[in-house]
Amino acid sequence: MTTVPTGTRARIGNTPLARLDRLPTPRGVRAWGKLEWFNPGGSAKDRSAQAMVDAALASGRIGPGSVLVESSSGNFGVALARLCVRHGMTLHVVVDPRSNRTTVATMRALGATVHELTEPDPDTGDWLTARIAKVAELRERWPDAYSLDQYSNRAALRAHADGTMAEIVRDLGRAPDVVVVATSTTGTIGGCLTHVREQGLDTAVVAVDAEGSVLFGGRRGQRLLSGFGAGIVPGLAEGVVPDDVVRVSDAAAVAGCRLLARTEGMLVGASAGAVVHAMTTLAVGDADVVGIFHDAGLAYLDTVYDDAWVAEHVGALP
Repeated sequence: MTTVPTGTRARIGNTPLARLDRLPTPRGVRAWGKLEWFNPGGSAKDRSAQAMVDAALASGRIGPGSVLVESSSGNFGVALARLCVRHGMTLHVVVDPRSNRTTVATMRALGATVHELTEPDPDTGDWLTARIAKVAELRERWPDAYSLDQYSNRAALRAHADGTMAEIVRDLGRAPDVVVVATSTTGTIGGCLTHVREQGLDTAVVAVDAEGSVLFGGRRGQRLLSGFGAGIVPGLAEGVVPDDVVRVSDAAAVAGCRLLARTEGMLVGASAGAVVHAMTTLAVGDADVVGIFHDAGLAYLDTVYDDAWVAEHVGALP
């Protein structure tokens, strides 16, 4: 008798690897996209959230009736909200104004309580710092609450090493020459680097970071778009050393989103737009280049894909 896998875990991962043969890339580049929006929660964060919840459940730190308190720019909150429904747990998510309204509404529809900040950290002007402080405040209010802390939880590394990167090699039939990854918590890129190191691959792993992000020696500045870049260096970044770092402006990320939409017919989120920009500008010669597209673009229709919003907030596109 054939057993049909059921449940959230059975559906996470094994996302498509699509050839991008219409995307204008440098001569000799064969471009591919890893389409992470095919995960059930709509993003790569399903992988990380599942790994973190599994580890915490196995250790007995959480279980039915537990209260989780987390910081999220959006996708991690959605992924956790789904898992909390399945495991009978309560979720509080702290977000800031850069989070997409559709994503915030999705968390609430799944039963999460969303705490929306109105002011950044007073000392640094950083929203992530303010979100983390709010999580600490809520945990003091509820001493039994637990935080998985996606910024330091190393379960995410194995999720992407054994999942995302292993799938890319399997589906391509060989190790790609270059993998291009947007960075924030650094879980995805850290997992890819872990797999490359453990398997002795020749793949170059390129980090795509936002202008204004402090990752990889960057300088703090204003960042408009959610999903990539960070205002602090997370604990998870320890030991994460990419082969190259490409810093992408808000305008270039928006342009990348629109370029993919009008060449490949794919609507992707802001971080994937930044990845597209990097893929079209890398000087790598004859190479298979895989970009990891963390989420789809439907939640960005009133921002990245809206001409009036772009004109007001971003300005002219490159």
